[in-house]
Order: sequence, then C-alpha cells, then structure tokens
Amino acid sequence: MPLGLCNAPATFQRLMETVLRGLTREACLVYLDDINIVGRNFEEHLDNLKKVLKKLKEANLKLSPSKCNLFRLEVSYLGRVISANGVKTEPGKVSAVKDWNLPQNVHELKSFLGLCAYYRRFVKGFSVIARPLHRLTENKQKFLWSEECEKAFNNLKEVLISAPILSYPDSEKQFILDTDASNESVEAMLSQEIDGHERVIAYWSKCL
Repeated sequence: MPLGLCNAPATFQRLMETVLRGLTREACLVYLDDINIVGRNFEEHLDNLKKVLKKLKEANLKLSPSKCNLFRLEVSYLGRVISANGVKTEPGKVSAVKDWNLPQNVHELKSFLGLCAYYRRFVKGFSVIARPLHRLTENKQKFLWSEECEKAFNNLKEVLISAPILSYPDSEKQFILDTDASNESVEAMLSQEIDGHERVIAYWSKCL
C-alpha cells in the first residue's frame, strides 16, 4: 500500500481485521501491522501463533523475520509494556515525561498533557492533579505560568514515573469499585483481590 495516503491506516486496519477475523478477541491484538499474539500458557500461545500464521498465509501476506519477536515474556505495545504480571507504562514514554521542559506556551502544554493523559488510567486522581494545567489551555485564557501550575507539572511527572503495574481483569473473580466524590471532582478505582492482595485494574477521575 502506498505510504502517505490519508485513508491508508483505516484501509490497512480493515484489511488486517478481515484477514484475522475470528482470532482478534481470543488469540491476538491487531493495530495496523502490529500483531500481538497472546496465550494463557505456552501451549495456548503456540496454538494461537499457528492460527495467526495460517490466516496470514491464506491471505498471501508475508512477515519480515527481522521484525518478528517470538515467545517473548514481555512486549511493548502501543506505549504499554504487557507481561504476565500486568500492564505498565513504557519506560521510553515515561522518560520523555520526566525530561519534559517547562512549557512556554499553550501548544507545548497541550503536547505534555496529551502524553500524560494517555496514561491517566495508571494515575489516581489524574484530573485533579492536572486541573491547573488544563485551565491554562482554555480559550481566551492568558498563558501565565503560576506556582500552582509548576506544582501540578511536577506532580504529574512524579506520579507517572512511579505508576503501578495494572492487573488484568478476571471475570471469574469479584470486582471491587472504590469511589470518592466532592463538589469539585469524582474519582474511582477498579480492583480485584488476587493471591491475597488487592490489585488495581484502572483509575478514573473527572473534575466537575
């Protein structure tokens, strides 16, 4: 497919979903040309790998051996690191947040917030922490960097650097939903008890 066409990504995604139809919920995750094959154990993983390769062969699609990583215990996928232990933030992305210079204008601030927001489910009270920065991006708001903004900027860096590993939801176990609300915000945490410990699945928050 020619590169640069505006409809190329959507067209390629539809192609891959069509080729791997029937496998994309249980055997693999697909985003454009990235195929992440999963399995609860080695035997299931090997079986799913065979199924995916068969589908690709039937569609006459070829793989580049140099770009294939087989039987990995941990993979980076769409800015996240996925393993048997759960999902964590990608070190390279976190380093970018850590090394981000103070924003000098709204455009730079929005870029920083966009990167941070991608990992908001890893951060307890993300919306509350980021509120002073979001206010600064509002229309007709003059860009005046304050001490409150500085604190929020540094806090976001700290919480993302120390973000926890999120567990996978287990439909056979009981879910725990903790909520908190005030006149200014609402927050929630979804978790489960696994091996005698409460494990976080995701955080959610919203300013009112």
